[in-house]
Amino acid sequence: MAVTVKSVIFGSPAWKKKITAGDVLVSINGHAIEDVLDYRFYITEPQLTLLLDTFKGNRTVRIRKKEYEDIGLEFETYLMDKQQKCRNNCIFCFIDQMPKGLRESLYFKDDDSRLSFLFGNYITLTNLSDHEIERILAMHISPINISVHTTNPELRCKMMNNRFAGETLSLLHRFAEAGIRMNCQLVLCPGWNDGEELERSIHDLAALSPAVESVAVVPVGLTKYREGLTSLRPFTAEEAVKVIDTVQHFGDCMLAATGDRVVYPADEWYLLAGRQIPDEAFYGDMSQLENGVGLIALLRSEFTDALENTEEVTAKGTKTLLVTGMAAAPLLESLVALAKEKFPQINAQVKAVRNDFFGETITVAGLVTGTDILKQVTAGGFERILMPDVMLRHEGDRFLDDVTPQTLEEKIGVPVLVLPVDGEALLTALLQ
Repeated sequence: MAVTVKSVIFGSPAWKKKITAGDVLVSINGHAIEDVLDYRFYITEPQLTLLLDTFKGNRTVRIRKKEYEDIGLEFETYLMDKQQKCRNNCIFCFIDQMPKGLRESLYFKDDDSRLSFLFGNYITLTNLSDHEIERILAMHISPINISVHTTNPELRCKMMNNRFAGETLSLLHRFAEAGIRMNCQLVLCPGWNDGEELERSIHDLAALSPAVESVAVVPVGLTKYREGLTSLRPFTAEEAVKVIDTVQHFGDCMLAATGDRVVYPADEWYLLAGRQIPDEAFYGDMSQLENGVGLIALLRSEFTDALENTEEVTAKGTKTLLVTGMAAAPLLESLVALAKEKFPQINAQVKAVRNDFFGETITVAGLVTGTDILKQVTAGGFERILMPDVMLRHEGDRFLDDVTPQTLEEKIGVPVLVLPVDGEALLTALLQ
């Protein structure tokens, strides 16, 4: 397979060699190019020999450049190939629980190893061909993020509704033997893969350390749109306590034996159980932030550090409303109160937005929609609204329901400022 060049960056090494749009890149240094992984891996060398299929026939181009310098070719899609679709039908899949009428891209279930390496997406291993497995081993692509959910082969097949899901667990051992680093996640469903099954999964994955660098244990997310799907319920507070105790016990054992906890409970467990979230040091290198593991501890630490290191300033006292999800509201309230002790001029309140769009069991800020904000938030004398960027898609321009921050500004009548989830940025915004 080869890939067609869409455009060439002006002044780049490829442009200087007169490569043009429409040329087909066949190989680099004798290696066939199928997609972005091949391309990115093989262009790192300072001396390249490109084989191109042009309208005049095959052409060989030699390029000398700095190591890791891009050569300037652009393709139809970032992957240079179609995104790979998930072959599973997991009982807890969030996409199956979304209402109709949202933008089409939200309903696509990806399970693409290239996205795991490039962007940190999680894959189930059930989509890997023999060729892709060999390429991961040959290129030593690492780390890989893996949705394991359970190490019980039969149970994994049932939970993922895929008869091959149990067999692919063997790849964990194969990757570990090859020195491929892995971050894993276990999405727990009550009565399915918790309790003894959770203990088994943690034990099996911890045995693959240090290749398995971290394991995030996350509660299932359930929306109100589950008609016709497997019957599942949320975890209770008592069950959350048991999960925390199990995970922390294994983490303590791993810490004593290896100096690394490896396995961590997501922040949601502590909030559900009503337990104090550990300090930042508990979470090691924070490798599971995308799974909501240690996010609250990190934000709290960043904010308090910034507060301690901020000299006396005159806060403007702009009347500010901080909009967030139900889960993060208590933390933000405590941080605002802390900031007010040092800077009494700060004039800010927190508004927890209830998730009516997906259902009240969904409490994270990242799934708050513009529709719910418009229904529950009014200017009320506030001069501006602050909200976290996790509420918006990657491009930062719209919520899940396609409402834009500009629409909020127009309908609520005050400026809307989008902030990164960062403690220092939050304090700076409160002071300005």
